[in-house]
Amino acid sequence: MPESPARFIQIDDAARETNPWTNNEWLCRPDLVEADKLLLVRANMDPMHCHPFHFHPHREEIIYVIYGRAEQWVGTEKRILKAGEMAHIPPGVIHATYNPHHEPLVFLAILSPAKLPDDLAAVPDPQDISDQAPWSTIRAGLPECRTLA
Repeated sequence: MPESPARFIQIDDAARETNPWTNNEWLCRPDLVEADKLLLVRANMDPMHCHPFHFHPHREEIIYVIYGRAEQWVGTEKRILKAGEMAHIPPGVIHATYNPHHEPLVFLAILSPAKLPDDLAAVPDPQDISDQAPWSTIRAGLPECRTLA
């Protein structure tokens, strides 16, 4: 990558990582471009997998579905989102993304801000609360969640 700030990220330049929930292709974050307000990741979620209930203490998020269907939770509300649909999650709001379907799910997660002041950056993000009530039982009777971990 050139020394000057990147203005374009092509697919070969994406930062790839696997976390317990998805295989990610980071397209916008401060180590890739000169961004301090935006994070953008294309998340690839396997069938029957999920990112269980969690929250981001100091970041808002948009989940935008590109391919497949997401069982998207924002608080206790659930919607099935398909390609071209999105959910907005304010900072601190508990949410989860499940793929209880037999096809892969591909979505963009857009978070802001990218950079946090040191005191806020010291707080773990995301914070998993999937083992706490009511989140541990809210999906009773629905397909089990698997992760990559």
